[in-house]
This record gives sequence, structure tokens and C-alpha cells, in this order.
Amino acid sequence: MSALLLLTVLSSVFTGLIGGVFFAFSVFVVRALADLPPEQGIAAMQRINVKVINPWFLGTFFGAVPLLAVAAYAAHGTDAPHALAWLSTAVLAHTVGSVGVTMVFNVPRNNRLAALAPASSEAAVYWPVYVKEWLLWNHVRTVSSLLAAAGCVVAAAA
Repeated sequence: MSALLLLTVLSSVFTGLIGGVFFAFSVFVVRALADLPPEQGIAAMQRINVKVINPWFLGTFFGAVPLLAVAAYAAHGTDAPHALAWLSTAVLAHTVGSVGVTMVFNVPRNNRLAALAPASSEAAVYWPVYVKEWLLWNHVRTVSSLLAAAGCVVAAAA
């Protein structure tokens, strides 16, 4: 197996895993939390936002960026120009659409939620706003991560 193929496959696995996590949150996790009484949903989401800060998730989430970049660089100058195009697209999709959106849109909402006491009236008012806005941006992250994974698969076949 060539180094380019190995990097491309690893990049696909990393971005696919992240896309799957985001997909689960969009499709059922946050929706289930929203069905709970606000105090319970808020407390659960606050705990999730603490537990997600771990080497496995962060290593996969942020580690996909250099993997994708190195794969795209490795494709440069090869006899597979389509691989370079697809990998470059994957780098952009994951870096901007997943990592960038997380840092600019999801993390600030998580931080605001973390600062609230789950049983407070302020938290109860913010909770439906949080769910709606957080899910919107999570859908963007989901699509971006899965597009990056698909770009890697197409690049591997190029």
C-alpha cells in the first residue's frame, strides 16, 4: 500500500468517524435531550460537552486536519491529479465546515450553556434557542465531515 493510499484511507476513517458522531447528535441525541424537561436536558448536554474533551475525540477531530493536508500534499505531483483535487476539497470541507464551524458556532453556544445553572429560568429560556441553533450548525458539521470522507474515498479510487 502506498503512503498516499494509507494517508487517504486514514483521513477517510477519521472524517467519517467525526461525521458519524455529528450525525448521531443531529438525528437523535440532541433531539432526545430536547424531549426531556429543560433542567435534565441541559444537565445532560453540559456533561456531554465536558466528556467530549478527551484524547480520542479531539485526536480524531483535529488529527484529521494534518492527515488530510499531508495526503493532499502527497498527491501533488503524482499521476493522480484527481486525487489531489478531491483531497484538497476534503481538507477544505473538514477544516472550514467541521473544525471552523465548531470553533465559531458550536463552542460559543456550549460555553454559554455551561455557564448556566440547569434549574435556572435563564437556562430554561435559552435551552430551546440553544437546541435550534446548535443543531443547525451541527448539521453543517455533519455534512462537511461526511463530504470530506467521501472526497477521500473518491481520491483513493482515482
